[in-house]
Amino acid sequence: MPSDPSELPRGPLAGVVVLDLSRILAGPYCTLLLAELGARIIKVEDPRGGDDSRQYGPFIDGESVYFAAVNRGKESIGLDLKKPEDRAVFEQLLAKCDVVIENFRPGTMDKLGYGWEALHAKYPRLIYCSASGFGHSGPFKYAPAYDMVVQGLGGIMSVTGHEGAPVARIGVSIGDLGAGLYATIGIQSALFHRERTGEATFVDIGMLDCQLSLMENPAARYLATGKVPGPMGGRHASITPFGIFPTGDRQIIIAAGNDGLFRKLCAVLEAPAMAEDRRFATNGSRTEHVLALEGEIADILKKDVAANWLAKLDAAGIPAGPINDVKGALEHPQTAARRMVVETATPKGKKVKVIGNPIKISGFADPPTRAPAPALGQHRDAIVAELAKETK
Repeated sequence: MPSDPSELPRGPLAGVVVLDLSRILAGPYCTLLLAELGARIIKVEDPRGGDDSRQYGPFIDGESVYFAAVNRGKESIGLDLKKPEDRAVFEQLLAKCDVVIENFRPGTMDKLGYGWEALHAKYPRLIYCSASGFGHSGPFKYAPAYDMVVQGLGGIMSVTGHEGAPVARIGVSIGDLGAGLYATIGIQSALFHRERTGEATFVDIGMLDCQLSLMENPAARYLATGKVPGPMGGRHASITPFGIFPTGDRQIIIAAGNDGLFRKLCAVLEAPAMAEDRRFATNGSRTEHVLALEGEIADILKKDVAANWLAKLDAAGIPAGPINDVKGALEHPQTAARRMVVETATPKGKKVKVIGNPIKISGFADPPTRAPAPALGQHRDAIVAELAKETK
């Protein structure tokens, strides 16, 4: 292994070329992850304005940091797929790429002549990934969808927040991000399948499917019992004590997820009677008597400040922590140690901080800086010249 981390290879997907027709978040988040794993991403944009997210804030000097964060390290080529000359360039790219990804509504690419069946017949090694709102089957397949629409349909908003409070959206675009993650898994699986068999496949990702897949505990509870779960604030439905607790100055999280940890918690709280209480003897009985248990724990915790309790809980090996704001999370020493904040640049070269790559793989680079996001159509001339050279 090289002694200098900068000499390490970019990632296990080096050599894979992805033609990215997606925009905004679900598809671009997928191709961001693929780029972080070493793939070359050629972003195809409408030359009349490009990816809509170029217009999304926050902005620095008039440039979208949102766009830069999700599209760093990619190349951009502007192509109007209704123009013959641009279609010719696009088809040359299709011939050299391993993967094409788009997040249009089903049928859009077919109208252009570039749906799965047409492309598979002409480019049999080309993997095709579609990340749409509802996938390519079912009665809703042509319906439009944004993240919040899918959060509502998928049930996740119904179990978020506190009982009796207004319904709340998850604080991040979990509908788009979930679809992007599953698309990444699907594409990598398709690449592995092609490597073994030579067969290219169609990866069909529906945002609603992905939301349902992420509803692990609420879905399992409903399917097992027929009871419809609701919001529970910071409490876990089947593990106790596992939630948010007040202290003398601020709230903390305690996750004593088994009987052994609960006994350790009782020792830290100096509450031997609580440890011997038959109502709290097992996780099941603690969950049954959750309000009583949480009340007793809260009464003790309020006698001291959060920092002191967290130090004691940590020393006892009990999972616990503060409730950080975004600043606290991004400035946490573990965040720095894991290189989860890195530097990139906007298309005009303005340096910005963005989230790093959470996928750490030995033998591959994880540098503190990343290549910048592209200007609209920035790489067209170079890509066209490359294609011309390859056809000679």
